[in-house]
Amino acid sequence: MKPYVEVRNVSKIFGSNPKAAIELLKQGKSKKEILKVTGQTVGVNKVSFTINAGEIFVIMGLSGSGKSTLIRMFNRLIEPTMGEILLSNENIVKMNDARLREVRQKKISMVFQNFALFPHKTIVENTEYGLEIQKIPATERREKAMHALEVVGLKGYEDQLPSQLSGGMQQRVGLARALASDTDIILMDEAFSALDPLIRKDMQDELIEIQEQLQKTIIFITHDLDEALRIGDRIALMRDGSIIQLGTPEQILMNPANEFVEKFVEDVNLSKVLTASHVMKRAEKISADRGPRVALEIMRKQGYSSIFVVDRKQKLLGALTAEQARAAIDQNAAISEVMTTDIPTVSEGTLLTDLMETIATSSLPLSVVDTEKKLKGIVIRGAVIGALAGNKDSLNDLESE
Repeated sequence: MKPYVEVRNVSKIFGSNPKAAIELLKQGKSKKEILKVTGQTVGVNKVSFTINAGEIFVIMGLSGSGKSTLIRMFNRLIEPTMGEILLSNENIVKMNDARLREVRQKKISMVFQNFALFPHKTIVENTEYGLEIQKIPATERREKAMHALEVVGLKGYEDQLPSQLSGGMQQRVGLARALASDTDIILMDEAFSALDPLIRKDMQDELIEIQEQLQKTIIFITHDLDEALRIGDRIALMRDGSIIQLGTPEQILMNPANEFVEKFVEDVNLSKVLTASHVMKRAEKISADRGPRVALEIMRKQGYSSIFVVDRKQKLLGALTAEQARAAIDQNAAISEVMTTDIPTVSEGTLLTDLMETIATSSLPLSVVDTEKKLKGIVIRGAVIGALAGNKDSLNDLESE
């Protein structure tokens, strides 16, 4: 996949003499050393990475790590001191003012932490504001704004004022405004951090659902690791202006790059990060056209009390217990006549937290299926308990099976 955004050796120095600081950066001096020698502050330190089209790329770190400075260089609200930022191979750092305005209007939109709504404008007027700046005809911009409000679940609130909406709803307006502009890239700087925890989770879910529909390229800033792990396709973890680890949520969680990252992730709720794919095991299965005696013999040899039934294309049809197999033998019946067809299934991407209730009440292991209902594996209660206990060695053993 060709990268849609490329960040090459980007640095930002705050102060009156950035050249002196850049020279020290090239020598490998630290942020503290440069501040002591030059009085210049290193905001971002020689950062390089790529972002794919349609990806939610999360940049996270503690206060002062440089994450907000970095995101503001994508649309040059902050000017980079050094480096290149390429959007579809076009270097935004070298754009003239006219081209930069065009990119800000048509290619990159931004959702802020503080909502940034006009209190005197209605919700729909706030939503269409970016289109108004672009001089889009009134009828067209109203149509796009109404569609964006419907996407974020605010249809019916278009004539309200921001003061009449809750914090979570106001943040939805900010997201709708970005969507109405129909830009390829959406920058989100701590967009949900001002919200209450329950509303924040709702907004995270909303963003994931919207992304499934629209496939925007989203660059999301947060200081909250749970949030990063929940929504990010990949995460860049920053410290003192540098990226110290970049990877998928699973990579960062399971293979922290150093002691700092290890401490950062040690208190993570694994059930909100790990999925069924991390804990599933190979399923013992049999074709529906085989006889109950064959099924019973497989169960006896493997020490199982049940077996899953599939068709010739591996599509899941049901589950057969040892008791059902014996009944089929006594009745001279086929497997399909006695098997259980109403069985719980999950996808490989189902979070452990979302399957806990089902696995607790099911007498059968959970079946993991793909979009075509093909059986990929099973999840047993013990594997989930082991994963939530944080036993990484056990997880690695499961994944290697």
